[in-house]
Amino acid sequence: MNTLTQTLPSTAPASEATSFATKLQQWLAPSRAIGFLLPAGVLLLWQTAASLEWIDPVFLPAPIKVVEAFFKMLTEQKLLWDFAVSLSLVAQGFLYGAFAAVVLGVGAGLSKRFEQFLSPTFDTIRHIPGIAWFPLIVLWLGLGAPAKILVIAKTVFFPVFLNTLQGIRSVDKSYIELAEVMTLTRWQLVRKIILPAATPTIMVSLRYAAGLAWALVVVAEGLSGLEGLGFLIFRAQGLLLTDQLLVCMVIIGLVGFGIDRTMYLLQRRVLRWKQGFEG
Repeated sequence: MNTLTQTLPSTAPASEATSFATKLQQWLAPSRAIGFLLPAGVLLLWQTAASLEWIDPVFLPAPIKVVEAFFKMLTEQKLLWDFAVSLSLVAQGFLYGAFAAVVLGVGAGLSKRFEQFLSPTFDTIRHIPGIAWFPLIVLWLGLGAPAKILVIAKTVFFPVFLNTLQGIRSVDKSYIELAEVMTLTRWQLVRKIILPAATPTIMVSLRYAAGLAWALVVVAEGLSGLEGLGFLIFRAQGLLLTDQLLVCMVIIGLVGFGIDRTMYLLQRRVLRWKQGFEG
């Protein structure tokens, strides 16, 4: 027994090292490198076009000029603050809109009468673009953050609401019949069958809505306000600061990618029980 106990501490580090080596091997697998081929090709084409001056440098500065502009904006301007402002607006708008959408979507999915109550109003409002609401919302709330948060929340709301409703209504009828045979209560039916079955659809809609919110904040900040990445983009356009414009575009793209990957990992974690075709 003592011999076994003494060997346990020595085997644990070996197991951790093996696990780390396995994960490292997975990250360095050739299949993961495929995703970097297209960005590398675009960067090479960009550098070639800038070096050979196929396009006027005013309209397409070289990649190194964009990198220099990034560090200039980082050290001499308030790029970090503008980024934080945009991220804060997106986070608030997404959370408010997604929470309201899931709650009302679940309610409408569980009650046909409640869906009929909401449907005419929601079907009318959702066809009006969020940007069309912006002038009216500005009249109500001014040019500050609340107006932008409300526009983002409205844009996030409807995709999540509709997918939540559809996810609940798409639950296999045989599951409901099984619940009746097992004499489950209404709450047990919702908690153990309906919500788990609808969760994949809800998670996909949340992932889509998160990217939509990040894209919309650029437009909202560009239309009003004096801070945020959207403001920087429209300012750079007006002053022909193309290098700064590209800096903002790259940041928006990379952060959008990060948001999508984060939502994807969250989706995988929440749905780790669900096995499907992986391609």
